Amino acid sequence: MARANSIGFFTATTIVVANMIGAGIFTSLGFQLVDTTNTWSIIILWSLGALMALCGALSYAELGTYWTRSGGEYHFLSKAFHPLLGYLSGWVSLTIGFSAPVALSAMALGKYVAPYLGVPDMILAISTILVVSFLHSLSIKRSSILQNTTTILKVLLILVLIYFGFAKTPEASAFLWDLSWKEEMILPAFAVSFVYVTFSYSGWNAAAYIVDEIHESRKNLPRALLLGTAVVSILYLVLNFVFLRQNPLEDIQGQLEIGQITAISLFGEEGGVLLSFGIALMLISCISAMVWVGPRVTQVLAEDHKLWSWFSVKTKKQVPVRAIWLQTTITLLLLVTGTFEQVLVYSGFVLQLSAALTVAGVFVVRRKNKSNGGFRSPLFPIPQLIFLLLSIWVLVYLVFAKPLETGLGLLNLALGFLVYTFDGFYSKKISG
Repeated sequence: MARANSIGFFTATTIVVANMIGAGIFTSLGFQLVDTTNTWSIIILWSLGALMALCGALSYAELGTYWTRSGGEYHFLSKAFHPLLGYLSGWVSLTIGFSAPVALSAMALGKYVAPYLGVPDMILAISTILVVSFLHSLSIKRSSILQNTTTILKVLLILVLIYFGFAKTPEASAFLWDLSWKEEMILPAFAVSFVYVTFSYSGWNAAAYIVDEIHESRKNLPRALLLGTAVVSILYLVLNFVFLRQNPLEDIQGQLEIGQITAISLFGEEGGVLLSFGIALMLISCISAMVWVGPRVTQVLAEDHKLWSWFSVKTKKQVPVRAIWLQTTITLLLLVTGTFEQVLVYSGFVLQLSAALTVAGVFVVRRKNKSNGGFRSPLFPIPQLIFLLLSIWVLVYLVFAKPLETGLGLLNLALGFLVYTFDGFYSKKISG
């Protein structure tokens, strides 16, 4: 029997799906099309993103069934390499890892539906974050109901969009099937576009952050990570095909509201309004998943470090309420201080670096795990090497193409190191 405060395979999978399907898929294509216009280039970008996500899911499944504790990268890096790396990863998760995607989804939600409701988009974004955080503060059961319901509706709406996207013959499209993709692939802009893709696929590791709450995690964690990632990868490839098929290039190039533009193209203004609210529901599902998962990292970090110990407290229903509202506060700060593109690239750099180091931890596990206990990634080390090579490619290009945002990410890591040092002195002082 499952524990009273645990979740099963289905809910763990919906968390992965909900974390992945957020603002990125409905907003990033427009930015990619500014410098990458060939349709083959777009398909290659999103296929590489799918491959990378699946390789990452295989790696995290192995780590999560060997070191069975919630916390994701914080716990894995602490065990595989050094507590400092784990701490920096936990710091990244606390400051931007989850709060930034929540802020981005809330920004997009405001853009999509605030005009129809007659309220400022920022007010709607803030209100949504506060309501979702409150609901997740109640119990894991309430969190499961909210997550499962919104995720099922999200997938159904995407399937409806895909169906009509193929059923309706477009007047014009953004398709460009010539050989210019060979030139685009070697340009720095292609690598920068891949950053938007990796952000859209982020969330494939979501279930690894809540291992303690998954019933029979050694069996259900790998299944949830791999199935959730595979389902979303297929939906993403087909959905981008629909976006390109139903819109002329000039209508979506550089635009944020790609989903809304496509909905209007398919259903007219009234249908577009209805689907815009459907997309808002999808974004609420993403916000919900991040609000559920993110604070668990903070709570585990707080258990191990006295400086943060106040945030380690759980309610009787095993909900880390203090950690939830800490993340909510940081999210609101990001929401009111950053632009969409700056927050996306800034968070993407440090999150990619953290994920790459974590995947490298599989090599450490293989040396330690001689008994074949837990899940073992097939074709090792090919998936891990693919993930690491793609990560290095993204990180190197980001340093040159987006130096300001990359610098902010590195500055955040430096600040995390200072906090880690102070945490050590503080812990010694308390112990002494």
